[in-house]
Amino acid sequence: MRRNAACHPIKGVWYSPYDGKLLKSVKQVDVDHIVPLAYAWRSGAARWSQARRRAFANDLTRPELIVVSHSANIAKGGQGPQSWRPPRRSFWCRYATSWITVKYHYRLFVTRKEKAALLNMLRTCKR
Repeated sequence: MRRNAACHPIKGVWYSPYDGKLLKSVKQVDVDHIVPLAYAWRSGAARWSQARRRAFANDLTRPELIVVSHSANIAKGGQGPQSWRPPRRSFWCRYATSWITVKYHYRLFVTRKEKAALLNMLRTCKR
């Protein structure tokens, strides 16, 4: 990957685990929040301080930020797993475990439908 003086990527190849696409242009790339910001807001983040919201939005420690194709990120929008799943079924296990890790760390609540969808996705995990 090549970067400019401001350290922004200008050329490279990225892989989108949501849809399996190889991305060869920066214009095809998005950084997705596994748990979308709007979804987190509806799950309890509305009560957080500004500093906590900023920490969540920029969290590089948990599996919250992921490079994906622009088209997959647009399709996902602010939806949860009961409404949207990665097109690649082979990524469902990782997606669900990442979702749960983030929600647990930030103590965000989980709805009944969300939980059912996550359990369904976790069934794809190899044992």
